[in-house]
Amino acid sequence: MRSGPLQMAKPVQPTQSLFLSRDESWLSFNRRVLEEAQDPTNLLLERVKFLAITASNLDEFFEIRIAGVLQRIEDGYNEASPDGATLRESLDDIRDETHRFVNDQYTCWNQQLLPALRKEGIRVLAWDEMDDQAHAAATDYYLREVDPLLTPITIDPAHPFPRVLNKAMCLALLLRRKRRGTLGPVLGVLTVPRALPRFVRLPSTAGTEDFIFLHDLIERHAGAMYRGYEILSKAAFRVTRNSNLYFQEEESRSLLETVRAELHNRRKGDAVRLEIETSADAEIVDRLRVNFELDETLVYHTDGPVNLFRVMTLYASSSRADLKFKPFVPREMRLNRKSVDLFDELRHRDILLHHPYDSYDGVVGFVEAGAQDPSVVSMKQTLYRTSADSPIFSALTEAAQTKEVTAVVELTARFDEASNIRWARNLEDAGVQVFHGIVGLKTHCKLALLVRRDPDGAVRRYAHLGTGNYNPDTARFYTDLSLLTADPEITAAVHSVFNYLTAHSESDDYRPLLVAPLTLAESTIRLIHREAEHAAAGRPARIIAKMNSLLEQSVIEALYSAAHAGVEIDLIVRGICSLRPGLKNLSERIRVRSIVGRFLEHSRLYYFLNGGEEEFYCGSADWMPRNLFERCEVIFPLRDAQIKARVRDEILAAYLADTVKARMLRTDGTYVRVREPGKESKIPAFSAQDFFIAAAEGRADAKEIPKAETPAEPIRRAHPQTKRRSTGAAAD
Repeated sequence: MRSGPLQMAKPVQPTQSLFLSRDESWLSFNRRVLEEAQDPTNLLLERVKFLAITASNLDEFFEIRIAGVLQRIEDGYNEASPDGATLRESLDDIRDETHRFVNDQYTCWNQQLLPALRKEGIRVLAWDEMDDQAHAAATDYYLREVDPLLTPITIDPAHPFPRVLNKAMCLALLLRRKRRGTLGPVLGVLTVPRALPRFVRLPSTAGTEDFIFLHDLIERHAGAMYRGYEILSKAAFRVTRNSNLYFQEEESRSLLETVRAELHNRRKGDAVRLEIETSADAEIVDRLRVNFELDETLVYHTDGPVNLFRVMTLYASSSRADLKFKPFVPREMRLNRKSVDLFDELRHRDILLHHPYDSYDGVVGFVEAGAQDPSVVSMKQTLYRTSADSPIFSALTEAAQTKEVTAVVELTARFDEASNIRWARNLEDAGVQVFHGIVGLKTHCKLALLVRRDPDGAVRRYAHLGTGNYNPDTARFYTDLSLLTADPEITAAVHSVFNYLTAHSESDDYRPLLVAPLTLAESTIRLIHREAEHAAAGRPARIIAKMNSLLEQSVIEALYSAAHAGVEIDLIVRGICSLRPGLKNLSERIRVRSIVGRFLEHSRLYYFLNGGEEEFYCGSADWMPRNLFERCEVIFPLRDAQIKARVRDEILAAYLADTVKARMLRTDGTYVRVREPGKESKIPAFSAQDFFIAAAEGRADAKEIPKAETPAEPIRRAHPQTKRRSTGAAAD
């Protein structure tokens, strides 16, 4: 259950709301990503990539968040959020900010990136800028590859408006019949095939890399598809639809069939945004807006390509490696020379992997070792998102031929539902026992459990627990943590979690794990309150927490209480943060930073000084309501002394020392860079992500991390006490 109202140490009456707006905080995160696209110190094609990411982020924000707000308003809800704003007030603020943001996106594209690309010999050309050779090549490509896939439609009583798919690129044309006596202008619609690349490469005699947008090429040849019509005006447009999944589980035969049906119905989602070129004729805009039943405030005029995410194709198509981040080879997991195999190693020490700096092959190798080792008698695995050609899937299907294999596949992982249904069916066909977790809860925990009969005759459990999905593809650019362990207490608790997922068998005690929705929320607040008690008693007290988002009101209130009691608190929150730092007599001891850089910061890591008896936790859960109460999540302890030292003195220390990619959250909800890029500063330049790469390549160590410039006491160094085993650093 949620904790009750927090009793503050003494009355506090701040002049501002205790909480920042969730949506404004998310939009602020996306603006930090845009800042990376605007930053001239970043490599040029990486800036293009950051711009594409902002567009993808904004798509999801409209599909999910804006769609949800609109739906709640239509259903009659208008309750105030913790920041005090009603749904309608929040929606008005969101609309204003998103329009400003879109303008800034296209300013970045038109005034910064396009000129810089052209200067580097990468040109996005209009038809009139192309020479005869390029014209001929583009026309040939259009006739061979594009025209056969196009279906021109004219809207009239015999041809109703076509069903425009979510986020499909389309071309609208205002048409007039050339024959006399016909009615006024009609609307034509062309859907741009999704199977084709959004940039068409052109031949060049000048040594440049030249491209034309696919929709520009289609526009050029549209007249041939509408013979007998005069084209009065044309414009590219795109519609974003509500992509939330709504269903009544008790009315369906199975969760699998429910999700399958909802995937079909998703195409009928209401429109929540219309993007259309700025040059579009007002009549085209009005006809589209009325057809999609959109308020004028949900029409976004784009001064450039309608779907900026497609500029990611430009990044992928260009051969200019000098304009991209230099590739690096992640550190491979190495076993002790005395170890016979990975299982022998884990009987002596835990292994912590910090991805992508430590290769994800270590995790894949753990699962594959379980599949191939005849001494392993059973395997259990959760799957939330995975790659299309996942080696994890291959290992599980191979293992099912000779041993008991169980997979808990989450069907409702947003936007991965279709692929997860396919995984579930294929795994079942291979003989894997497939479950879908607990009805009403997403299975978001990252767990793998092997049971093995070891050479000494003992049956032992081995486990992987992680902060990220079992996806080798995203593991190359998401930062995550993986723990491989044979700790009897941890692996027994993992076994209990699997029993909970497959049989809804609740245990009285999951220690040392913290499990949502059963024990995690209560335990988190207890750990925070314990730090407050230490501070009040004059004992060492500090909290450092790294996560994707911080939104849960009861946790924020507990943090306020701890800070008021004297606890120094550092929060590393990539995205949404509703906590307001710097409030007098309340949150002055709380510092919040966000790091946005080359890799997506995805790891969750929680540190409690605990009077000198430090505790470290990692896991799949952010401090958000959905993670604490609406999902099955697992937070696990780090126990090995060397692992704890690595996390404390290297990982956390580096994040707190970052001055290059870190932004600090101010009381008013705005973020300010620690160090402005490209400007002289007395603050030394230090990037945590660059340091981790250098450390993985053997070019740096923790001694080179500068001391963080904060009023908090430094992270304490290693203590003499040790836990059950004295080794544990990954590699070496």
